[in-house]
Amino acid sequence: MQKQPGRVAQYFTSIVAVTGMASLCFVFSDLIGYQSVALILLLTVSVLAMRLTLYPILLAALLSALIWDYFFIPPRYTFHVNSYEDVLMLAMYFIVAMLNGVLTARIRFFEKIAQEKEAKQHTISLYETLFNALSHELRTPLATILGASDHLLSQTNNLSEKDRTSLVQEIVHESERLNLLTENLLNMSRLDSGFIRPRADWCDLSELIYTVVNRLEGVLRGHRLQVDVPDNLPLVTLDFGLTEQALYNLLINAVKHTPSGSLIRVAVQARQQMCQIEVSDSGNGVAETDLPHVFDKFYRSRNAGAGGIGLGLSIAKGMVEAQGGTISVESLPGTGARFCIRIPVEFNFLKPENDD
Repeated sequence: MQKQPGRVAQYFTSIVAVTGMASLCFVFSDLIGYQSVALILLLTVSVLAMRLTLYPILLAALLSALIWDYFFIPPRYTFHVNSYEDVLMLAMYFIVAMLNGVLTARIRFFEKIAQEKEAKQHTISLYETLFNALSHELRTPLATILGASDHLLSQTNNLSEKDRTSLVQEIVHESERLNLLTENLLNMSRLDSGFIRPRADWCDLSELIYTVVNRLEGVLRGHRLQVDVPDNLPLVTLDFGLTEQALYNLLINAVKHTPSGSLIRVAVQARQQMCQIEVSDSGNGVAETDLPHVFDKFYRSRNAGAGGIGLGLSIAKGMVEAQGGTISVESLPGTGARFCIRIPVEFNFLKPENDD
């Protein structure tokens, strides 16, 4: 809904619009006749009713009736009306203008209430979705951590080194899961509040890719990872932290939606003042019905497995768009899905491209 101007501005608008239209009609009054002027002024009041609140509309209706009477209805330049037909027309004009303004204002008022109610219902729905997802996402890792910790403490002398290591790994894995969930919630809060401000600096794309890969070493262990980074890539200007987080979320998403042992590929290109990072997998791809919504906040496909609250891809999109870039997804049936990040950048070659 468009924001309405202030009260003083609304009164000023109603006066200027009515007097301006009346002045224009006055110039051509001999051609169009005073009855036609009434219709034009009534149209003006109707248009104002679509933008202004009740009292400025009532002022426009009253002012237009007085102007029509004084300047147009014979005899001109007096409020006296000779014929009963003109008296009736003037009275009907004033009533219709007032009713039109009041009814239009009431309709807009109820539309506003309906929109606020719909927005509130949507917000409640989102909170319910978030609460249900969080309750599940928090309960599972917390239960695992508590169970493993309790087992370690109660069976200190009876556990083999292998069992002890396995329990510690479970604690670390679930702690990382909780940390990712917390980071996603904080990042989404920063994006929604407009707090994120990109700080572009010279960046080595190869360093960026392998920083993310090293962070996910444990998560990627069950998959085959292929990284394609061309030789002699230029330095580019982008926000290292935001791009790192976007790529991190894409790789986490690829791991979640592909079977163990499948291939995940990361490819980088830098050309035509554009940095392009692709993450493709060999899973089942994205269903056609899900494609328009994969970057929506809290959206999870019906075919998605357990885990996640539908924030990872939405955050990746926010991180990329904050830098003026775009992110897209392409489903390759029988082959997998391919996500593509494109960010406009500047280049700086440390050595000539044809240098051996």
